[in-house]
Amino acid sequence: MKRRAIISVSDKTGVVEFARGLVEAGWEVVSTGGTARTLREAGVPVVEVSEVTRFPECLDGRVKTLHPALLAGVLARATPEHDQTLSDLGIGRVDLVACNLYPFVATVSRAGVGLEEAVENVDIGGPTMIRAAAKNHERVTVVVDPADYGPVLDEVRAAGDTTLETRRRLLVKVFAMTAAYDAAVAAHFARVFGGEALPPVFVAGGVKTRDLRYGENPHQKAAVYLPPGPTTGLLGADQRQGKALSFNNLVDMEAAWGLVREFDAPAVAIIKHTNPCGAATDRGSLAAAYEKALSTDPVSAFGGIVACNREVDEALAARMAEHFYEVVIAPRLAPGALEVFRGKKNLRVMELGEAFFEPLPALVAKQVSGGFLVQEADPRADELRAGRVVTMRAPTDEEWAALDFAWRVTKHVKSNAIVFARADRTAAIGAGQMSRVDSARVAVMKAQGDLKGTVVGSDAFFPFPDGVEVVAGAGATAVAQPGGSLRDEQVIEACNRLGLAMVFTGRRHFRH
Repeated sequence: MKRRAIISVSDKTGVVEFARGLVEAGWEVVSTGGTARTLREAGVPVVEVSEVTRFPECLDGRVKTLHPALLAGVLARATPEHDQTLSDLGIGRVDLVACNLYPFVATVSRAGVGLEEAVENVDIGGPTMIRAAAKNHERVTVVVDPADYGPVLDEVRAAGDTTLETRRRLLVKVFAMTAAYDAAVAAHFARVFGGEALPPVFVAGGVKTRDLRYGENPHQKAAVYLPPGPTTGLLGADQRQGKALSFNNLVDMEAAWGLVREFDAPAVAIIKHTNPCGAATDRGSLAAAYEKALSTDPVSAFGGIVACNREVDEALAARMAEHFYEVVIAPRLAPGALEVFRGKKNLRVMELGEAFFEPLPALVAKQVSGGFLVQEADPRADELRAGRVVTMRAPTDEEWAALDFAWRVTKHVKSNAIVFARADRTAAIGAGQMSRVDSARVAVMKAQGDLKGTVVGSDAFFPFPDGVEVVAGAGATAVAQPGGSLRDEQVIEACNRLGLAMVFTGRRHFRH
């Protein structure tokens, strides 16, 4: 008796070659509507599902494969009792199921998609078939990833069937896929029907797409997991050259990408261990922004990540190539820039295209022991000029511009964060200290130039006057901070005594 395969796929990548290979190996291919048509047009012999079930596809295609004539053939074990049952019912065995699911994530990611279209892209028959096949993996092969077509065909051609080891590996892929798929469906409808910022259900899921060399440290294993659907964000970037990305590269890239997106003008950020070594803008030139960003802390920039929010041209690439960086990331890279970077073969060069500017997720999650913490994403820092001047002296126009820049950078620095800045660049950064005054002292210590005339952004309130005393002593003239300390009045009095202007934003930007 011929071996039988059911093939029903939304993503038709490689399906013709796969089906043809099975037929050439003596298998019968059973298929549904669109897939059957694709195979038939390519000259691959195919049996329609309705010929096997003796029941037509119905309800606008909602019911195709959900039939005992197929499911019993998939789920039957290799036992005399099951053989007899199938014989009594006139049902043939199914030996392979190849199926990938309706593109739900891709559908709901499009602008303007309505509820009806979203609902119709929830796959029912596909998950049922592949879960059934995976359950019966001792006998049945299940393929959900076109990347597995080749290896499966190789085994079929060599031995007539796949190995149990392969079927076990494919089983894991199935349940990873259905878990991630269901998570995506639940997450979407939780947003649609939740009616609140934090929906009553938060789900996250992904399928492992590749191993990383290691995690944060060489003794830790790590991998990349992706939800179903098109790959977006940094993980969808086109790597134009360089070594494989590491766990730490990806984390730092996320930090760098988030920072340069704060600015409409051409901007550059250089990141090390998720903190900026420097950041700058220049309305006339991305190259000028790069020089300003590098000047903040060129020593710490060694081995960092450079993010640009404009195309990198050949001249800027040549300047970057004078230094050692791990990654350069930008929306676009000119052909001349790519040619320059080829001279630094280990440099990872990442191009995002328009995805560089795509909206960020509304909710972000952090895993802790036992579950997830979920919060709204911290929005772009646009609130400074709506802040309240609390000192006798208001900021000058120049100070307002510098405070705006400092405040945007501050939200991307690990708490406690102190950022000295001018209107277009950082001047010194103190990050991650256990006391705010120490962050101020660290920033002053690391400054590469005179801080006279700079302004300061602080991600949270000054609990004591000592912090503003340090920044004023270094030459700062204005400060932006959230306010809210029990000693706000003492801090304000210190600012008035020192001639500082201070703005309370009313919003904190902790980053842990």
